[in-house]
Amino acid sequence: MEEKRLHLRITGVVQGVAFRYYTRDEAGRLELTGFVRNLPDGSVEVVAEGLEARLDELAAWCEHGPPSARVFEVQRHWTAPTGEFKRFFIAH
Repeated sequence: MEEKRLHLRITGVVQGVAFRYYTRDEAGRLELTGFVRNLPDGSVEVVAEGLEARLDELAAWCEHGPPSARVFEVQRHWTAPTGEFKRFFIAH
């Protein structure tokens, strides 16, 4: 299976509900690299690299997020991987 890079922008009630921490744990479980961070507009950004099927799993998880989140929309953008990440982390 092919490696890819997936950029997600998640909108809704996604800040202040531990979305970044749960996303980091989920990405780690899926053996993905990249980062998650809060954006000034109240959304959350995810940039992840790894096997396409695992990236799809992460995106599907982001459709609902952690128990206290209310996700309105997940925008997806696929590109070629750069290999720049060694692990998945929370960016500030």
